[in-house]
Amino acid sequence: MGKKEGFFLNRLRAHVRVQPPTTTSHHSCSQEPPNASAETKGRRIIVVVDSCSESKNALLWTLSHCAQPQDSILLLHFLKAKPSQSGALATGGEETLDKHTASKAYQKVSTLRNICELKRPEVKTEMVVVQGEEKGPTIVKEARERGASLLVLGQKKQHATWRLLMIWASQTRPLTKTDTVEYCINNAPCMAIAVRKRGKKVGGYTLTTKRHKDFWLLA
Repeated sequence: MGKKEGFFLNRLRAHVRVQPPTTTSHHSCSQEPPNASAETKGRRIIVVVDSCSESKNALLWTLSHCAQPQDSILLLHFLKAKPSQSGALATGGEETLDKHTASKAYQKVSTLRNICELKRPEVKTEMVVVQGEEKGPTIVKEARERGASLLVLGQKKQHATWRLLMIWASQTRPLTKTDTVEYCINNAPCMAIAVRKRGKKVGGYTLTTKRHKDFWLLA
């Protein structure tokens, strides 16, 4: 393990005590034995999910590299609020959803919950649908209120020019709802990790946190 990779993984351990399940390979967030207190209490890991492949890849990374038997995973699905519903959002998330909308939303991500139960049946998995005006602030709010220890988001591949443009834009104006991943990374009450699966030829995952951008981790 190189110095750069070791430093990054040590930062992960220092913030969220991310540790691999006993059945995973050595290419994981930690190679240290589980901490007794953490094993008793466990962590709440929130994974932002939708019907896109990026969120599935982020969930698979979480299951194989982070989740421990004592942890719980919350699959968080966001729905854009209609203008007529914005006034009710202040009083709370999923309670404002009508049954039909909520049912369709749960169906979209139910496959991901099945993946969790198949691959890691010992890890408690929940699913919640929330509604808000802006995706980033709503996710951060849920992470704070639900006591998340780790927030995981899928990230699409971006060209270098686009990344440079986003860096410049974030320095000249506040991050908006269009910068969901960046917003969550910079404002989440816990460590937030953006996960992007690399191509078959290269392999592994690219991880982005508040302190590290596009760190390549072999899987």
